[in-house]
Amino acid sequence: MSENEDGQERTEQPSEKRLREAREKGNLPRSRELATAAVFGAGVIALLSYGPALAHGTQGWLRGALTPDRALLHAPERLFGHMGLLVLQLVWVMLPLAVVSLLAAFVAPLVMGALQFSGKSLVPDLSRLNPMSGLKRTYGPESLAELAKSLMRVAFVGTAAGLTLAHGMDVLRSMPNQSLEEAARTGLHFAGRLLLATAGALALLAAIDAPYQRWNWLRKLKMTRQELRDEAKQSEGNPQVKGKIRQMQFQLSQRRMMEAVPAADVIVVNPTHYAVALKYDGDNMRAPTVVARGVDEVAHRIREVADRHRVTIVSAPPLARALYRESQLGKEIPVRLYAAVAQVLSYVYQLRAWRAGTAPASPQLGAVAVDEFPDNGKPGGNRR
Repeated sequence: MSENEDGQERTEQPSEKRLREAREKGNLPRSRELATAAVFGAGVIALLSYGPALAHGTQGWLRGALTPDRALLHAPERLFGHMGLLVLQLVWVMLPLAVVSLLAAFVAPLVMGALQFSGKSLVPDLSRLNPMSGLKRTYGPESLAELAKSLMRVAFVGTAAGLTLAHGMDVLRSMPNQSLEEAARTGLHFAGRLLLATAGALALLAAIDAPYQRWNWLRKLKMTRQELRDEAKQSEGNPQVKGKIRQMQFQLSQRRMMEAVPAADVIVVNPTHYAVALKYDGDNMRAPTVVARGVDEVAHRIREVADRHRVTIVSAPPLARALYRESQLGKEIPVRLYAAVAQVLSYVYQLRAWRAGTAPASPQLGAVAVDEFPDNGKPGGNRR
């Protein structure tokens, strides 16, 4: 089992982040055997398919190239241009074969899932100049794998060529008795069979090498459990830091909530454990809105702020508990509590009028009727 520098075994599959970073650095699975087989095989197929046209074009090019041009004898300065034209004509004849081979070069990266260009792979890696690293590469497991592939390549190609020669000996023996054209056609046909057999042998070797190279690539990228934990901390955030952020967010929300208490119309309390601050603006709101809410210590702070700013505090335990359970900060109160809250707000407005001297007598709130647990009489019902 492979180990890292700390001696920990790499037993875990690489994460998506590690795979992505490897691809960005140009560390991709590659199979030279697959690339060789793709280019060679495509070239052989193209040569056999395009053979007659290629032969005709090459024959015409040779005829033109070997035909002397007497005008060049009197204008030697045209010789360079003439040679350039001949080269362009030959390139044009060979262009289809070259295009097929070029396109086949992209087959191996596509099959290996590694068709990606990375500028980081062009940066020189000075660690390769380390003699110890070079010795490890030369005498390590990678070199043994390359040696095994070389032996398999010789065995596969040699076997394919040997079988083709063994089955074609009668054809080769008959060639001296054939005419020149017939012998040429027979030789080309036999050469095509030999090339196809060689391409098949290379394809078989590529079918073995490509899965091995991908497996070896993933093996090298395996991670230790500690590396997985460290990566999780980096991607998800340190739990202590996240906890500190949540604490700061809670403190900030509490501060904003306390700043909204002085503008509230009424504080509905339990009277000690629950406190809910409500505000209602008939011109801008459809229903009263909860601007602050809390239990125990937070409820105590809400009452303290309300006392300092002379906000009316109303004790209605069932309503306070229902508002706390079913309402959300900054949202309108539930529809089913409209009537009870309207009764409380009416009392608050009458109390303000009495304090201002515009009402003849101090108002009385009376009992606030609220079905505290509407869901089968059990607490913890639907919250809104």
